[in-house]
Amino acid sequence: MQLTGAEIVIRCLQEEKVEYVFGYPGGSVLYIYDELFKQDKFKHVLVRHEQAAVHAADAYSRSSNKIGVCLVTSGPGVTNAVTGIATAYMDSVPMVVISGQVPTAYIGQDAFQECDTVGITRPCVKHNFLVKDVKDLAITLKKAFYLAKTGRPGPVLVDVPKDITIQKCEFHYPKTISMRSYNPVVKGHTGQIKKAVQLLLGAKRPVIYAGGGVILSDASERLAKLAHSLGFPVTNTLMGLGGYPSTDGQFLGMLGMHGTVEANMAMQNCDVLLAIGARFDDRVIGNPAHFGEVARKIIHIDIDPSSISKRVKVDVPIVGNLPDVLDEILHQLEAADGKPDAKALATWWKQIEEWRAKKSLNYKQGKDIIMPQFVVETLYEVTGGDAYVTSDVGQHQMWAAQYYKFDKPRRWINSGGLGTMGVGLPYAMGVKFANPKATVACITGEGSIQMNIQELSTCKQFHLPVKILCLNNGYLGMVRQWQEMFHGNRYAESYVDALPDFVKLAEAYGHVGIRVTKPADVEPAIREAFVKHKNDLVFLDFLTDKTANVFPMVAAGKGLSEMILAEDL
Repeated sequence: MQLTGAEIVIRCLQEEKVEYVFGYPGGSVLYIYDELFKQDKFKHVLVRHEQAAVHAADAYSRSSNKIGVCLVTSGPGVTNAVTGIATAYMDSVPMVVISGQVPTAYIGQDAFQECDTVGITRPCVKHNFLVKDVKDLAITLKKAFYLAKTGRPGPVLVDVPKDITIQKCEFHYPKTISMRSYNPVVKGHTGQIKKAVQLLLGAKRPVIYAGGGVILSDASERLAKLAHSLGFPVTNTLMGLGGYPSTDGQFLGMLGMHGTVEANMAMQNCDVLLAIGARFDDRVIGNPAHFGEVARKIIHIDIDPSSISKRVKVDVPIVGNLPDVLDEILHQLEAADGKPDAKALATWWKQIEEWRAKKSLNYKQGKDIIMPQFVVETLYEVTGGDAYVTSDVGQHQMWAAQYYKFDKPRRWINSGGLGTMGVGLPYAMGVKFANPKATVACITGEGSIQMNIQELSTCKQFHLPVKILCLNNGYLGMVRQWQEMFHGNRYAESYVDALPDFVKLAEAYGHVGIRVTKPADVEPAIREAFVKHKNDLVFLDFLTDKTANVFPMVAAGKGLSEMILAEDL
């Protein structure tokens, strides 16, 4: 059966049972869009900016464990998409990006809307391809989907020149794929797992430190089973929230730069540390030298061998797929004769409870000014903790992580590694397409929301009733906080003195806008948005305390035990 390259692209997406393609048309991909128009097996979501297409595909993937797909044109189309690709890459999100390219004969000739897509994206993709022969197109797309999902997940880009989309060849889509140079390890080394079990059974001050890998690999239930069987405390990274139930008594809260006292102090003072699907990044452990001052044994489980001992030397490295490795650990624990020292564990928990008693997330909500933390806590109460919550990046992101208790995986969608402002609204769109019956809330700030606010138009076109909670303090809040604390109160370009009327702006796009200025009106406004306007997009503009800061805080270059608390200032 002879098909054009454009027809092959569509057929490959159908073979992969793709539900949605997020994209924006342009000259180099018009033949693909023409074939897309002729079929009805999957839907296309027209965004208003290519960056939003990739963010939406990213969140679709994060919230569903499916592969997000986006389609963009050459030149500025793909360069607009790079921020979204890098965001997904940093957080290990499986995605396939199909980009148009100028005709093969024009490549390297500075043709209209040409750029070196492969070169530009190489540092921020798991892999990329430039298709030079239509006969290679189908197998290349098969490889892209396979690479995106297996091993450590990530975005894979396929660059397709325009002439390839009109050339013809026989179509064959392989059911399976094998790549000689790519064979990710799945099963952990039995000997290393045995060493890990011995360390866990001998631990007196243990901590389980779990990251986003737990969620990406669907290992949350195994993590809970392991923690409960051992009685060990658990802390999550920002990306790992929801990987272990936040309301569970063994949960210490998030750790790191804005982590709780109990999580950070336990992490710093443990004698055995079990790291699962996490990478010891700078926002988690602070200064590696300070972290290394305390002698401890570290077990590190990860699918990606390059993540192990990258920043912190570990004692027992285990490379493998988390569910497989955790299953083997649980099996060996069940077969083991001994149990962890109950007396030592009780003493350790007593110390943890003393740290927990500091109540490091306490804040005061008065009658006059809305505290941003109060908005997030109220959202949690109104939604019963069962919403999908997306966020942009900044203070509001940290407050969302601290005060919304995530008990289920894939409910917390945010940009962790790259810290990309502007992701919140397109993330909410992607979540809603993946989970059409779910309650979806986007927590944002007046700075971040304006970076992709044009997607209010996409939400109108596709009737996406997400709720936007803007914690509006009139500043680029996290920038202002650092300037206050470390730059002598010199607020260089952090004050936003030309804000739009968000209520009118939302209404101009055909949505509902509500401004909230009093603490007493916070809960009624949120309930109105989620009940009365259940089927509408509602933009809630909360005018919050301009001076509120995120605490606890570990300053850059400091160690986990050197936290700044609100009470210290």
